[in-house]
Amino acid sequence: MKKIDYKKIAKNVINLEIKALQKLKKSLNQNFNKAVDAIVNCQSKVILCGVGKSGIIANKISATLSSIGTPSFSLSASDCSHGDMGSITRKDVLILISYSGNSMELKNIINYANRNKILLIGITSKISSELYKNSDISLITPEVKEAGLDMIPTSSTINQLSIGDALAISTLKKKKINNLDFKKFHPSGSLGEKLQTVEDLMLTKNKIPFINENTSMNKALKIMTDKKLGTLIARNKKKITTGIVTDGQVRKLSSKNVFLNLLKVKDVMTKNPIKIEKDTLATKALSIMNEKKITSLCVYNQKKKSVTIGIIHVHNILNKQIY
Repeated sequence: MKKIDYKKIAKNVINLEIKALQKLKKSLNQNFNKAVDAIVNCQSKVILCGVGKSGIIANKISATLSSIGTPSFSLSASDCSHGDMGSITRKDVLILISYSGNSMELKNIINYANRNKILLIGITSKISSELYKNSDISLITPEVKEAGLDMIPTSSTINQLSIGDALAISTLKKKKINNLDFKKFHPSGSLGEKLQTVEDLMLTKNKIPFINENTSMNKALKIMTDKKLGTLIARNKKKITTGIVTDGQVRKLSSKNVFLNLLKVKDVMTKNPIKIEKDTLATKALSIMNEKKITSLCVYNQKKKSVTIGIIHVHNILNKQIY
């Protein structure tokens, strides 16, 4: 019996899906822009619905929209005919997904949306379908060759998923969602860890090793030992950050037989220390420390760059397993 080359089958499936995506890319028109604007301007919820595999895709698109701060949920097409249509209001945007656009389960939902003037976005491959004709905004996913018996939803669902992702990312761009906004919706898990900011990890208040720039180095060394950070943040009498002293500087001066007890902090410190804004991602802070070959950064608030509100040490980041 001839051995089946499954890798060859896999490549054929992927090639069919790539061709489907290429057709989808060419099919995008002005209606896509209208759909994005409708989602962005939605005053309530974006509700997605589909039948069979399209229903699974609808659920995924809805989850992606919710993850970027657009209230969304998916409904079962069959359950809609048994009371769930009461979840859809006139302020909502309804997105129906169907390859044929003529699924029996969707007809009641289409009629309900039209009758109640609910904005309907239809995603289908058939221009002659009920869904296309009765949608306020129609998005065409081109007819494609399916992998496996030429009927198992594969290429078509890849296209549905991709146009959903495209709608979500376009919405994200339009709403100007940034890393901090995204972090609010992903506080846990690996994404939450990757989105940790300097503010999440920095030392604050009495943990910051502040010292007046006119303090003697003799006293400064005692404070450095007590704080156990190997760093001191120098300030003037107005509490403006003027410099930084590190244990590395101290060791270097000691090796040169410099009498530290005769000096003040301002005589030893590095002026204008490298600072970082509190909302910066921790990964960015780590990159700066690696590049500059330093172990600490002063943290400031955008409103007052000259005042240190925290200190971020390389160990604060590495202990969270952020690399």
